Amino acid sequence: MSEKRSYTASATGKKAGKDIIQGRFFSLDFFKRNAVYIIALVIMALMYIANKFVCQSSMEEVMKLKTELANARTDLVNASAKYNSMIRESEMTKLMWEKRIGLTAPLDPPYELKSK
Repeated sequence: MSEKRSYTASATGKKAGKDIIQGRFFSLDFFKRNAVYIIALVIMALMYIANKFVCQSSMEEVMKLKTELANARTDLVNASAKYNSMIRESEMTKLMWEKRIGLTAPLDPPYELKSK
C-alpha cells in the first residue's frame, strides 16, 4: 500500500511539473479556486506600494524642514552677531558722531547709588 502512495505521489509530482512547463498550471480553474487569496495578495501589494510612497513623501518633507531649520539657525546667528556688534560702546560712540545728535559718551564708569 505504501508503495502505491509513493508511486502516485511521484506521478502527480511529474504531472504537476509537466503542467507548469506546458503552462496549464495557472488555468482558469486555478484562479477560480484561489480568487480570494489572489485578491488579498493584490490588495496587500497595493497597500505596500501606497505605504512606501507615503513614507518617502514624509522623509522628503522631513529633509526639507531640516534644511529650512539649518538656514533659520544660520540667520539667527548672523542677526545676533550684527546686533552684538551694533550695541558695542565703540559703535554707539561712532553712531553718535555720525548722526551729530550732540551726545557724548561718559568718561567715568557707571556707579551704583546706595540707599541709607
